[in-house]
Amino acid sequence: MLQPICLTDDELAAVMNACRQLQPRDRDRFLKEVARAIAELPERERGPGSIHRAITTVWKVCFDAPDLRVSAPRSRSY
Repeated sequence: MLQPICLTDDELAAVMNACRQLQPRDRDRFLKEVARAIAELPERERGPGSIHRAITTVWKVCFDAPDLRVSAPRSRSY
């Protein structure tokens, strides 16, 4: 089991803001992976930059781009 991690209000807000951009089904995995990535950092290396890198690295893996293809042709009236 991993040790609890401490984040500042700004760091926690950054994690939660990144989480909101994901599909609801992907959010739990994202939060767990970010916590794991942060917990693996040595205590003295934790800071806003390393937290941001952990967030973006995990976010890229968890993000599932929506399928915006349209099966029916669009009207040219708009």
